[in-house]
Amino acid sequence: MANGAIKDHCRNRNNGCKQDREGDGYQHMAESRYFQKALSDFTYEAASGGAIRHLADSGYTVRQIADHLDYPTPYERIQKTVWEQLLAREIILKERPGSGGPTLKTTYIKEYDQYGKSSFRRVVEREEKAAVTNWTEQFVDRGQNAETLLNLLREKRDINGMNYAYASFEFGLWARRDPIEYEAMLSVLDAHQRDYVAGLPWDECRVYHKLDSRAMEILVQLYREGRYQGECCFLKTGELLKIK
Repeated sequence: MANGAIKDHCRNRNNGCKQDREGDGYQHMAESRYFQKALSDFTYEAASGGAIRHLADSGYTVRQIADHLDYPTPYERIQKTVWEQLLAREIILKERPGSGGPTLKTTYIKEYDQYGKSSFRRVVEREEKAAVTNWTEQFVDRGQNAETLLNLLREKRDINGMNYAYASFEFGLWARRDPIEYEAMLSVLDAHQRDYVAGLPWDECRVYHKLDSRAMEILVQLYREGRYQGECCFLKTGELLKIK
């Protein structure tokens, strides 16, 4: 083999070895990042995840949860965990309730080991829900008294039950499209209501919140100030209350 050919052969071989080493390095880095993320998720779950979900289920806002945690946890991660918990428990739905089909209901059970250390066990249950095919629509205009609306919502919720009554909100849309209007909406709420709304990472679309006492009070307060438009769904009676 000529000297030039030998040099080219060695150069190509060295380049191939270099590329192999670089490929191995990239793979090692990717595996390392995956391991670090898995370790971080495990540490977070063990230290904060279960506690955050428990506090969210107890009605704490994101800010209140952040103040109660002993383990330092980024605020954004608390927001994400709370939002996922609200979705898992169907406190918040991403589409109008009554679409039917199977849903997965997730709950977390607090347990203790033989040494008294607590942990949370995730339980997923499949639930079939009947679809509402024909809604009976009712309309509420801005001229109606806020207390009259409040009493109407309470009456319909009591008839249907808490788990079958939802109200729509579009906080994520307003925050993105019109931040000034979004801040104006927050300004008419009391401190606790504002803390709840501002702490959640709302999707940039209409979502539906279970019509619990807090959601009902937020809706009525916004309506009182002329800053609510949306709808309330009552699944058992098939009623759709549209508020303009």
